[in-house]
Amino acid sequence: MSIRFQVLASGSRGNAILIRSERTALLLDSGLSGRELARRLECAGFSPNRLNAIVVSHEHRDHVQGIGVLSRRYQLPVFLNRGTLEALPEAIGTLAATQLFQTGRPFTIGDLNLYAFPISHDAAEPVGLLVEHNGSRLGVCTDLGVATHLVQTRLKDCQGLVLEANHDPAMLLSGPYPWHLKQRIKSRHGHLSNLESCALLEQLHHDKLQAVVLAHLSEVNNRPDRVAEAVDALPQPDRWQSVCFEIAGQNSPTRGFEI
Repeated sequence: MSIRFQVLASGSRGNAILIRSERTALLLDSGLSGRELARRLECAGFSPNRLNAIVVSHEHRDHVQGIGVLSRRYQLPVFLNRGTLEALPEAIGTLAATQLFQTGRPFTIGDLNLYAFPISHDAAEPVGLLVEHNGSRLGVCTDLGVATHLVQTRLKDCQGLVLEANHDPAMLLSGPYPWHLKQRIKSRHGHLSNLESCALLEQLHHDKLQAVVLAHLSEVNNRPDRVAEAVDALPQPDRWQSVCFEIAGQNSPTRGFEI
């Protein structure tokens, strides 16, 4: 086995991704309650006792709500950068152990090689993540206002991708949010729209791309069918036929993927 991954939850109410090799298993973000995260793992056929670590992308509540409970209950180290550690909400409580990584520097957890790269989002030190094992590469980028050249460079040549498709522009503009919040979501420190996510996908396509999960959909400003329409409109549809697409949701895990 190379890398297996499964989005357990994705959206403004909580985010978590299970990533594992044959010997190592980690959670990228833990934005649900400890009890619900354990339930989602069981639904995915995976016992939380088998986890080796939690990795945190940034400190927003929908990404960290359960890290304290899980860390203490299962004695899991939490890997994060200093900016995120210092910005964690007090309600998280004590962590069983912390392991600081440096943004822009590689680190390892078991037999998984990881690399956290900076992204543009309204958090203290937010990162996207690359996970590598046995020649397979998974890229995860779910909270970013703009797909910079650095983001495009780091996500190149991945066989698996989890990318944000947060909002449909028309739904956002006509929706109930106050104007200042709409501006924040559209800004360089907000979230990618469906169209921006697909534009990034066009830049990242290569012949060995196998699986794409579109994630972090807004429950107010997006719908799965709007995301599917954007994907269906990708240029040169023939070259996407070998790629397995899935749209992650808030209430249940996606299928598992192996790359």
